[in-house]
Amino acid sequence: MSAWDQDGYGVRLEWGPAGARRLAPHVACLVVVDVLSFTTAVSVAADAGTTVFPYAWRDETAAAHADSVGARLAVGRTAASAESPWSLSPAALRAAPFTPRLVLPSPNGSAIAAAARDDPAVAVVAGCLRNAAAVGRWLTESGCGTADRPVAMVPAGERWPDGSLRPALEDLLGAGAIVAALGGAHPSPEAIAACAAVDAAGDLAATLRDCASGRELIAYGFPDDVAIAAERDRSDVVPVLAGGGFSAA
Repeated sequence: MSAWDQDGYGVRLEWGPAGARRLAPHVACLVVVDVLSFTTAVSVAADAGTTVFPYAWRDETAAAHADSVGARLAVGRTAASAESPWSLSPAALRAAPFTPRLVLPSPNGSAIAAAARDDPAVAVVAGCLRNAAAVGRWLTESGCGTADRPVAMVPAGERWPDGSLRPALEDLLGAGAIVAALGGAHPSPEAIAACAAVDAAGDLAATLRDCASGRELIAYGFPDDVAIAAERDRSDVVPVLAGGGFSAA
């Protein structure tokens, strides 16, 4: 046993890829939370019936991976066009034509999910503010959130220019909203702190607009992505990773 494993708690929380690797061997389910924007994008796509395949990098290998799984490839936000309308932007995905299979690269939430799928013993869920209550219900109904079947919340965070992890408020809030929806679970102090952050934030839409990541997206011209990310409990769909892709449970 290691102190870093948060042993004995039904709901645990740790940040980023390193946190996911630390907790994954000790839990029954891992919930990836990347509110701006990977898991929000997965939620929007899953609402439409699309299976989303996570991929860590947006490079020449992504197109080969999309071909290998028979999927469309999402492009960068600013690269979306009439020919390639699918991107990491939740607003673009909502407006794009339906596609049954989509590869969605991103260096944060998608990278965590892509790494976590290598362990078949751990269920992997895409969680965000849009589906927080639904994910909480699904976890409870699956018997997760106990000391015997613990859950790991993994807020993805962002990256500083030097590649180091930047803990991101929006992901803490998304994780906390799911912890709150778990109800009677036994959360670690880290998970309790995330839950408390949601109560302290008050107006989540305003908080997302005003936090660093929200300001960045709005400055880049994507205010609708921030608004969609703030749609708390708008979706009842729980995207679960199976066969390499996220689809509705």
